[in-house]
Amino acid sequence: MVDPRVDSEVGRLREVIVHRPGREIGRLTPTNHEELLFDDLVDPGRARAEHDEFVSVMQDRGVEVFQLRDLLETTLEDRAAREAILTRTLNERRLGPVLTPALREWTAGLTGEDLAGLCLEGLTVEEWKELSPVRSLVTRTLEDEDFLIRPLPNHLFARDASAWMFSGVAVNSMSRLARERESLHYWAIYRWHPRFRDSEFGMWSTGTSGAVRSAEGGDTLVLGDGVVALGVSERSTAQGVERLALKLFRAGQAHTVLAVVLPQRRTFMHLDTVLTQVDRDAFLLYPRLGPVRTMTITHDGERLLVEDSGTDLVAALERVMVRGLRIISPHGAFADVDREQWNDGCNALALGPGTVVAYDRSPLSNTALREAGVEVIEVHGAELGRGRGGPRCMTCPVLREPVG
Repeated sequence: MVDPRVDSEVGRLREVIVHRPGREIGRLTPTNHEELLFDDLVDPGRARAEHDEFVSVMQDRGVEVFQLRDLLETTLEDRAAREAILTRTLNERRLGPVLTPALREWTAGLTGEDLAGLCLEGLTVEEWKELSPVRSLVTRTLEDEDFLIRPLPNHLFARDASAWMFSGVAVNSMSRLARERESLHYWAIYRWHPRFRDSEFGMWSTGTSGAVRSAEGGDTLVLGDGVVALGVSERSTAQGVERLALKLFRAGQAHTVLAVVLPQRRTFMHLDTVLTQVDRDAFLLYPRLGPVRTMTITHDGERLLVEDSGTDLVAALERVMVRGLRIISPHGAFADVDREQWNDGCNALALGPGTVVAYDRSPLSNTALREAGVEVIEVHGAELGRGRGGPRCMTCPVLREPVG
């Protein structure tokens, strides 16, 4: 078994984690979809069909695809993993002292498969009433359709809660309460699932929640040769970026971090909504991003050193990567280019150097990529993209080959 390792954004992809949208996607309603971070309701059947197509494309290119639900089910068969997840999911802080013991008693008899369903899909007050006569102040002050345990539809975007960098992984603190428990599931999988339990790798962070400390995977680009780009964005804070950089430096995994300060808007939720690497020397860039502040973070053996690196993102990338770069951008009317960026046109997943998967609803970006010599494999994304995430967002690469 090869130990997990990701040294770049474009090395041939060998293993990846994804999450096929399950029943939790059908939990989105007109009243809760914004709270659960989706801009619109999703057709569950079509979303699953689109995701299956995406997975098939990767498998056809020799990628081993791990389904998050399968990983979680196996993990929950381990007694220690089960206890760790239940302790953090069903506790008095979340549910109160009346309901918590009743839920713990009920879950004691669940299989790993059923418990994984509970963790991913959540539990409503109405469903609890059908399972148990136990009522509490909590249940009596909620409506039947309210959740005692929130569903996790954003697990679809596997990149954010878990990001592999070099010979280790950051299980990330999530900035939004709706995504908090995603990190718990990855942490348990990496500790107890046989694929990871028996492998050698580092853990750069363990997903303790808190907005001030957040650093999400969509803001992480592994540029290679000890260099990482980290976005300071709507979802990742400066504090979180500094903490992650320090852990990488202390572990000897990186020597330079390029911090990219994005506008604090949902349009630019993560760095990979405007910039993704598509070849050894090529990036897909949203052309209307404009000047952004960049800073170079290094370490002198005792403390972090932060220096301004200007507002020209391309020039800053070339400095830290120590080579010239090709920048590929879509061309068209402002409205068309902006709409494509909103629809994840810049969020391409590299399967290898010069080969990417992209949504079919990004014709301008896909045309620009092909004209630059990049192979583009298009997949449908009309439903999957409603949560603001593209092919890169939906994948957590675990193993990539070195770039030759």
